[in-house]
Amino acid sequence: MRSSNPVFSRRGFSRDNGYAGFNTAPQAGGAAVGTQGNPYAQPQAGNPYAQNPYAQQGVQYGAPPQAPAATGRMTIDDVILRTGTTLGTLIVTAALAWALLPVDDAHISRSYGIAIGAGLIGMVLALVQSFKRKASPALILSYAALEGVFLGVVSSVVDNRIASGAAMQAVIGTMAVFAAVLVAYKAGWIRVNRRFYGFVMAAALGFILLMAVNLLFAVFGGGDGLGFRSGPLGIVFGVIGILLGAAFLALDFKQVEDGIAYGAPREEAWLAAFGLTMTLVWIYMEFLRLISILNND
Repeated sequence: MRSSNPVFSRRGFSRDNGYAGFNTAPQAGGAAVGTQGNPYAQPQAGNPYAQNPYAQQGVQYGAPPQAPAATGRMTIDDVILRTGTTLGTLIVTAALAWALLPVDDAHISRSYGIAIGAGLIGMVLALVQSFKRKASPALILSYAALEGVFLGVVSSVVDNRIASGAAMQAVIGTMAVFAAVLVAYKAGWIRVNRRFYGFVMAAALGFILLMAVNLLFAVFGGGDGLGFRSGPLGIVFGVIGILLGAAFLALDFKQVEDGIAYGAPREEAWLAAFGLTMTLVWIYMEFLRLISILNND
């Protein structure tokens, strides 16, 4: 599966530069699709699933390629279950961090240290999973747990020291964006194709580079760096960050839809859950940052 998310970016649905899944569709009947653009139907160059037993059934017996057995294919229920498990783990550890790591003046340094440590380890685990050939539920759930600790402390700081109720507002905002993008995607108002993918990836790269430069100026020059994360510019970039997160959701929805249509192995549901969780965390953090800026001005 290939997506904006590093989780999906190592896989493609065909040999057409890895993005033909955006422009191809399964044949009538849904499950049984043509071999063109379907890496799960039979072994072929660029197909990371060519060696799974479902992809080769029929080929090794001289029969025409056919869709994988239903018991081995990813379904929407699998994606929902794995995503719920991953997000549930994140929410539980975030709640525990909020309750057990106080952010008053006497303890905030220790809480910040634990949060930053958890966030860095979680980032490493996310990178390890991103470069693995197969999904590792243990890695994904460990990432979610550590990310929850980080988010719990950061949310507590913002909610208790900057803007009361900010965490709940950010949660509601994230849920609203998710629901809006899902409705727009299912209604066909968002067309995910190569142009859309290219635009989103270019915009995301530019955004990340600007934020990295701003962080460097803040670290070595002090203050707010170039001001991209404070004041009026901070508000503008906060909105841009949320819009980029919404675009990532559309790309992730497309990859999940294509994976189900083309008979991706069930283990891919864990990667879908991982990617969706990363995107939702991005959107939540942008909302939290935006609320902080609005309440500081």
